[in-house]
Amino acid sequence: MRILLIAGGWSNERDVSLSGRQAIHTSLERLGHQVVFFDPAVQFHRLPEMARDADFAFINLHGCPGEDGLIQALLDRLGCPYQGSGPSGSLLALNKAAAKELFVGSGIPTPNWEFLPRTPEGGWTCGLRFPLFLKPNNGGSSLDISHVHSQEQLADLLPPLFSKGCEALLEEAVSGQEITCAVLGSTALPPILIQPADSSGFFDYFSKYTPQAAQEICPAPISGELTSLIQDLAVRAHQCLGLSGYSRADFMVRDNQPYLLEVNTLPGMTATSLFPQAAQAVGLSFEQMVAELIELGKNGSSTQ
Repeated sequence: MRILLIAGGWSNERDVSLSGRQAIHTSLERLGHQVVFFDPAVQFHRLPEMARDADFAFINLHGCPGEDGLIQALLDRLGCPYQGSGPSGSLLALNKAAAKELFVGSGIPTPNWEFLPRTPEGGWTCGLRFPLFLKPNNGGSSLDISHVHSQEQLADLLPPLFSKGCEALLEEAVSGQEITCAVLGSTALPPILIQPADSSGFFDYFSKYTPQAAQEICPAPISGELTSLIQDLAVRAHQCLGLSGYSRADFMVRDNQPYLLEVNTLPGMTATSLFPQAAQAVGLSFEQMVAELIELGKNGSSTQ
């Protein structure tokens, strides 16, 4: 097939997107496909032309566009199939506050949170317990996340975040084990235990993208009962957001109780990223995983 490999984009996660491009490109060629690279930040105006000439699109974008569903919506209108979730599920998963509302409605435990779409009025105080995490409501890759210990510290950190045009999500910190669980098709893969770099304290950008900074243990050395519970919650989260093809759910586990933080619809795709590690644990090489994602996309899973 002629495959349009979409990576790059204009979000602050552009470098993360491009870092996974080569492994995907190589695998697609080894699978016998003709690969054409497309960067929305450079060629956005050419997407209709290039999508109509392609048999399939493989999306490796992070942030907007891509995880917000914009590229998927355009590809749907242009009649070009792709891997992963469609526009609706992508948008709901990227918006942390919206996703958490759906998690609660589906009985999926998630840390207490407060959504701030704009700068609070004078005299506002946070109703959550400190410490907490301050996050961009639509961000990823642990960029611009702060660990906050007081109202005074929060007051200093909110203006810079809002100045970037971000909505803010405040989330009570849950101490415990950080575990991520991937879903491929409708099946949960083995969970992965994440041990962040000692200097980070949590799985921040440094821990995620600095070689050997964090330990990622797959399968996670946890009980069979906890494994099954996390896998069940990952599949339920995938379903309640209306996702397709694949996803990766991030949890904090305290006293054997998992709390869902968020779900990623376009997980990292370097050879050492978390999703490929989980696929390898069930016997799928990187190329086989890419091939499976293409088959799921061709069979219409991305249009849900």
